[in-house]
Amino acid sequence: MSQKLDDQIATIEKALGERMIDHALVIVRSWLNELGENNPYEQAYEDLRKAYSELFSQWLTSGDPEHDVELNRLTGNAYRLVDAAYVSLRLQRGLSPDMHGFNNQSPQSVMQYFSFCLQLKEEDYQWMHNVCNDTRQAAIALMAVSALSKNVRECFNERALLALIEGINGENEVVAEQCLANVLIILAHYDVRIDFFPELQNAFMDAVSSMDDEGEDAFHTLCALVRSVKYNWRDSIASGELKVEDLPDELQSLLELTGDKENMDGVVSWMPATEQAYMQGLVDMLPDTWVYSALIGDSQERIRQIAIVYLSVGRMDLLWDHTDVAARWLRKQLRDGSSSPMDYINYGHCMLLQGDKMMAYEHYRQARNMCKSPKDFFALYRPDRRALVDHGIPLETVYLLEDQLING
Repeated sequence: MSQKLDDQIATIEKALGERMIDHALVIVRSWLNELGENNPYEQAYEDLRKAYSELFSQWLTSGDPEHDVELNRLTGNAYRLVDAAYVSLRLQRGLSPDMHGFNNQSPQSVMQYFSFCLQLKEEDYQWMHNVCNDTRQAAIALMAVSALSKNVRECFNERALLALIEGINGENEVVAEQCLANVLIILAHYDVRIDFFPELQNAFMDAVSSMDDEGEDAFHTLCALVRSVKYNWRDSIASGELKVEDLPDELQSLLELTGDKENMDGVVSWMPATEQAYMQGLVDMLPDTWVYSALIGDSQERIRQIAIVYLSVGRMDLLWDHTDVAARWLRKQLRDGSSSPMDYINYGHCMLLQGDKMMAYEHYRQARNMCKSPKDFFALYRPDRRALVDHGIPLETVYLLEDQLING
């Protein structure tokens, strides 16, 4: 049954992302039927159906541009109805615990409550506001923020996200940094919704502008999140490849607060998205999101910086049209010896686009030799085929190079 519910949520997200409200309401109707006659959402459902029907009738007979604004507003209301009914349905089916209060002196109780409670009360948010602004309670605040962020990612909660945004300007710097990182992840995760929640957009931009640094800290946090896909902190430290003192300053500060340098739980709580695949997916979609545009805008310097950051994790997507910049950065990487197969491949791309086929082939071959098998090499190389062709490399040339490299 839970799988069916997951499928329904995916259908609703897709439908509302395209503002197809009726498609979503068909599923919501089945949820309300299951919740029973006394569910508290019937009036909101009927009001939404009526307003949407009236808007459609007006759209058929006129071209008022305000219709688009109204459709966005109704889509936001549809999301709110979906979220509220979804919470009640999960509780009724026993898929989520029905929780009432927590022991604020117990870290385990705080983590459990803010991770899984779907009906947080206003006093819960007030408690969180207080601890986020109390430097003596930094460790418990970090746990609450991390837990609440995980909760919001799994079950969208507009009020909870506003609380996390508020925390960006909290009194404790480390807690504020964690709020910022988590908010950026959540905004990217729920990008399809953001247009329908202008209050969230405004709250985030107000929080960033209150930093008095033209969003520089927020931008650098965004860059740090992109870089995070290159590292699996826990495995790297366990294997001895990475030392705690090599971690970014914000992670070291967190470890000092949590006293958790041995088992690395402090590191994984710094960011709710510890799963490499999850963060990789966010990094893939980030350049197309609202939060990326909001923090980078038309700033050529930030565009250049984020492009280099993407290149640092083996991604050349943002630099295909600026291979001179990419080549300079990659030359330094190769010269310093801190290179990976992807660096050699990307440098080969730069050389190929600049007309130096021999140099391109030599760097592709070097990357191939660093990989354990042809399969590993081509898993890195082949996703760039389309970009090479789109930037003027004949497909025959791409195939010819692959043919030579397959047994290299």
